[in-house]
Amino acid sequence: MSTAYILFFGFFFSFAGSITPSMLNMTALKISLEKGRDAANNYALGVSIVVLPQIYIAVLLTKYITKNPKILETFDKIGIVIFFLLSFYFYNESKKSKVKVDDQKPKKDTPFLTGVTLSLLNMFSIPFFCGIIILLDNFNLFYFDTVSVLFFILGSVLGTFYILFLYGKFAKTIQKKTGKLIRDINLILSILTGLVAVFTLIKLFI
Repeated sequence: MSTAYILFFGFFFSFAGSITPSMLNMTALKISLEKGRDAANNYALGVSIVVLPQIYIAVLLTKYITKNPKILETFDKIGIVIFFLLSFYFYNESKKSKVKVDDQKPKKDTPFLTGVTLSLLNMFSIPFFCGIIILLDNFNLFYFDTVSVLFFILGSVLGTFYILFLYGKFAKTIQKKTGKLIRDINLILSILTGLVAVFTLIKLFI
């Protein structure tokens, strides 16, 4: 199979998997509104750099997942704890100041390091890409040779960066469309991370 297809699959699934509001892309929106598009792009770069080894780990783990499904279950359990903690953190942040994002003073944290940190805490990235690789492999659309893996990783990293780039680029447009929702992004992030934790917890008992 052409490496162009592998590149496309990586880009498409990474991009599509991050379209809906999540901790990572809503944070990109928040940073863009508070600090500008350049800061949002630096954040996206930080997230994308961490995604690279996460996808590589997913490729390595995929060979063993069918024989040992407990691997994904372990990631889910760790992710539940992390997302509950993040939900509590964002809720506390939302309680501190309920003002418009445009009125907030920029914080001193580095967007790039914020991206790296949140991406590292996103324990669901590895299981997600494991699932995508298994899906493609079942249809003979993925190969584990070095070139195919590298192109899949490249496509996935580009897809992740591009969706975050778009959230940052159109942050003000999204703000105008959604009105008061964007004025309290911390609360939105709290709800999103809380829901992810709850749904994952439910999934473990189904």
